[in-house]
Amino acid sequence: MSIAYRLSRVRASLPEEVTLVAVSKTHPAEAIREAYDAGQRIFGESRPQELKAKYEALPRDIAWHMIGHLQTNKIKYIAPFVALIHSVDSARLTEAIEREAARCDRTIDILLEIRVAAEETKTGWNLDELLRYVRTTPFAGMPHVRVRGVMGIATNTDDEAVVRRDFEELRRCFELLRPNFGARFDTLSMGMSGDYPIAVACGATMVRVGSSIFGERDYAHRA
Repeated sequence: MSIAYRLSRVRASLPEEVTLVAVSKTHPAEAIREAYDAGQRIFGESRPQELKAKYEALPRDIAWHMIGHLQTNKIKYIAPFVALIHSVDSARLTEAIEREAARCDRTIDILLEIRVAAEETKTGWNLDELLRYVRTTPFAGMPHVRVRGVMGIATNTDDEAVVRRDFEELRRCFELLRPNFGARFDTLSMGMSGDYPIAVACGATMVRVGSSIFGERDYAHRA
């Protein structure tokens, strides 16, 4: 089954208003090119150096999204071109992105990652902590960062009720935060290959789909 065919199936399953991020991490540039030739323009990566290499090797009209955990010392690799950083999980990271964006004379769009899953290994803000931070109006002093919405990952379980609960909580967080940001706050990024239909039913405006498009991750390649 070709990448183009799998991509078309995923697209057909999504409402028109939901944005598809094709998660290309660990897959080679050739695989991304096949999806690109089939019309996909938004791709998600989790390693800054790998993302930079793919940016340099592939067409410049691709919108690259950083979806993995981001260390402050790695922001410099992607700050000049990244379209959206999904995984902003701390004040320290937010402020570091502001500094790098200013150096590049850019405004970088970000999502605030909130931890709703049961696993301790998952990253993200605690909602109460995030609300306290937001209420200090820190973004008024960060003109190079634009908060576009919320991102999160559901618990890794086959229990659909648990997954739905996590997505409903993310939607609640999104609605709670929205009055602090206004019309620009329009993105709720949740749902991956195994659970994105539930995420869409719970109000996702953006889904991150990898293996359903590219097949299983190819750890042997680094583009």
